[in-house]
Amino acid sequence: MPTPLPPLVAPADQLTRDEVARYSRHLIIPDLGVDGQKRLKNARVLVIGAGGLGAPTLLYLAAAGVGMIGIVDFDVVDESNLQRQIIHGTADVGRAKAQSARESIAAINPLVQVRLHEFRLDSSNAVGLFEEYDLILDGTDNFATRYLVNDAAVLAGKPYVWGSIYRFEGQVSVFWENAPGGRGLNYRDLYPEPPPPGTVPSCAEGGVLGIVCASVAAVMGTEAIKLITGIGESLLGRLMIYDALEMSYRTIKIRKDPSSPKITALIDYEQYCGAAPGDAGAVVTGSTITPRELRKMLESGTKLALIDVREPAEWEINHIDGAQLIPQSSIDSGEGLAKLPHDRIPVLYCKTGVRSAAALATVRQAGFADAVHLQGGIVAWAQQMQPDMVMY
Repeated sequence: MPTPLPPLVAPADQLTRDEVARYSRHLIIPDLGVDGQKRLKNARVLVIGAGGLGAPTLLYLAAAGVGMIGIVDFDVVDESNLQRQIIHGTADVGRAKAQSARESIAAINPLVQVRLHEFRLDSSNAVGLFEEYDLILDGTDNFATRYLVNDAAVLAGKPYVWGSIYRFEGQVSVFWENAPGGRGLNYRDLYPEPPPPGTVPSCAEGGVLGIVCASVAAVMGTEAIKLITGIGESLLGRLMIYDALEMSYRTIKIRKDPSSPKITALIDYEQYCGAAPGDAGAVVTGSTITPRELRKMLESGTKLALIDVREPAEWEINHIDGAQLIPQSSIDSGEGLAKLPHDRIPVLYCKTGVRSAAALATVRQAGFADAVHLQGGIVAWAQQMQPDMVMY
């Protein structure tokens, strides 16, 4: 068994009478005790995103007595967030997530100091911000931010806990490039390159069972406490995979990839993660139509085949009149290509335009040279053309 990591944070000088009363159930655990609680009090933890994973993690870190919690989030609370982002309530819809989260934390534990960073994390500010904290927690749902967090953490010399969720599944690991004992790893050792755009849907595209966020966030928070206090064996060098339907947790080992290039500077991560693979980017360039252009085509009688590339469950919620359902997965396998008519212009759409762009590349490469896709997907169509449409 690897040697346990040393505590990440030095202990605070003392606990107050109120703190002893509040954290008494921690203090009587032999492995944690007063010393561990003092380390939590002295810890500075930065949580990126007050969303599905950030929300429960923030609540439990605050309840555990982490002395300073930073929150990076520039988004506002949307009604669709409430199914899983339990740090926010119905009255918070439309409010800044960071401010809503701060109020919830204060209601749970007024002894915790909260710092808000209400801006977009990017290559110009990430390293400097990370240097102000002991530990980073990343539960974001896009690859550009994940690679940015990883590279900035490497340059700042900070460990971070990473988590992800999708439908009924979750993953958690710990990355720390300069970890003691030669155990250093970073996210690129697990995922050297980002996946092609559109192949891994976000929660907004693919969905997530809300309570799965709690299960994965609980593991993330546990890993944070273990790192801060130096107890137990962290997930550094291991990837934990959670399947809620099977109710199974398993871990696989991660090893340093000797072919991974050394991280020396930050890059443009939107560009890095947004370029379509191979010639696909060139294929879809200039093949996008707006909702207004689609309506004109429909009204003018243009011979077109409106193709919905979402999943059947999404189709049941809403779809554009006259459309035909051919999921992206079916198009990718080739089965769906046989359903595309050759005498009409294929017009593909999904929820926001990400999946339809990827499907369009496949369709055009299969010989449908006049195929196009809808910019912004059915969300844009509803906003601009059909505002009474039910949206998810």
